[in-house]
Amino acid sequence: MRVHLIGVAGTGMGQLASLLHDAGHEVSGSDVSFDPPMGPALEAAGIRCLPGWRAENVTKDLELVVVGNAIRKDNVEAVRAIELALPRTSMSGALRERFLAGKRPLVVAGTHGKTTTSAMCAWILETAGLEPGFFIGGLPKNFGAGARAASSKRKIVGAAAKAAPFVVEGDEYDAVYWEKKPKFFDYVAPPGSPAEDVVIVTSVEHDHIDIYPSADVYERQFAELAARVPEGGLIACDARDVRARAIVSEHARARTAFYALDGDDTGDVTPTWLGAMVPADAETGVQPFDLYLGGSYGGRFALKVPGAHNVRNAIGAIAACAEGFGVDIEKARQALTTFEGVRRRQDLLGTPGGVAVYDDFAHHPTAVDETLRALRSRHPHGRLWAVFEPRSATACRNIHQDAYATAFRAADRVLFAPLGRTNVPEAERLDVAAIARAIGERAAAAPSVDAIVTTLVSEARAGDVVALLSNGAFGGIHARLLRELGARP
Repeated sequence: MRVHLIGVAGTGMGQLASLLHDAGHEVSGSDVSFDPPMGPALEAAGIRCLPGWRAENVTKDLELVVVGNAIRKDNVEAVRAIELALPRTSMSGALRERFLAGKRPLVVAGTHGKTTTSAMCAWILETAGLEPGFFIGGLPKNFGAGARAASSKRKIVGAAAKAAPFVVEGDEYDAVYWEKKPKFFDYVAPPGSPAEDVVIVTSVEHDHIDIYPSADVYERQFAELAARVPEGGLIACDARDVRARAIVSEHARARTAFYALDGDDTGDVTPTWLGAMVPADAETGVQPFDLYLGGSYGGRFALKVPGAHNVRNAIGAIAACAEGFGVDIEKARQALTTFEGVRRRQDLLGTPGGVAVYDDFAHHPTAVDETLRALRSRHPHGRLWAVFEPRSATACRNIHQDAYATAFRAADRVLFAPLGRTNVPEAERLDVAAIARAIGERAAAAPSVDAIVTTLVSEARAGDVVALLSNGAFGGIHARLLRELGARP
């Protein structure tokens, strides 16, 4: 089959292109640019990369056109596909039709923690010998790729042979311009299906303000997701999260498995899966925790990735894999002990001049807070620098203005970059200078990335930790900072 992807250089679309190519299809893709790492990866995978939008890229012999969610309806290639009456679909639709059909989906949804939890689930299922497929919005270090087709063989789970599992990060962002619905609706079976889909709901906190103008509208998407999970399926939900707990309790028709950490306020819900934090190893940074299942001790686990939020992610992954796919607890323990994490999630880039430089995708204030507290637990000594670029549609708006003022409390020094978007109306714009003033003398709003690098190179010293927080490229600060810190006398 000949397939063309419009907007192929995005993380999800690029991974889909590779899956389609690996499945034997002839694949081409267009985009405005093919920057590293996705551009070279696509070319290496055998994808025909076509720079720029051109009507001639879309020809009548194409058998499928996949349109990315960043593509507008007036895009010349999107218009040409309609003129030629070619079959069209979204990224999530193509994934459902081509790779989830005949498999058992494990959909990881929620405002926070989706990527890491998805990677944990895939690694647990892999360690258990179930050969899962996966489609993750990041690069799991244990696999070296963000997507893989599931095994074609049926797997023995308990006493029965069942379809191979497929882990998919369930993004709530919209699917495509003609179908303004969350992508995760495409990943679960249609209502009334006898399927046994598994869904994890990690959290629900208003995000993506550009398409969900209110918390109520945002929460309705998760309510519908919970209602869509077939009765024969399973929903694993973080019981500490007030909104997630309420939504799943009210709308789920499937069996539910709540999880939490010891000491959490879980309202009127009693978690089946409970974790108890154990002090982290001061030398290795390994984070142990004890697991309890239904009140019974399940043993001690250990994670290389730090922080209470990652312990929560791990417990959710264990619950989904054990209850949904019959994975033995010992296999889950082995997997988590060897779990290497995900690129751009507390990702140590290097230690030039004795300064530990981390890259992290955190941009929502809750994620910023969790990430910084986790890094503080791993590095209790030395100063923690938080360097933040507001770049997402939500982060650039003042909806979380007050929350950002407290999100950086674990940091000793905070540097704010200018907003990564210039098209936000002034009345709605995040005021980083005001946040810096609210934090006090340990924070500053920098005029540019150049100014941030200059400050860090002149003031950071051996033993300090620098956390670069952005969901974008951050002006190439990562490579430049490593180079200039390393070049100091």
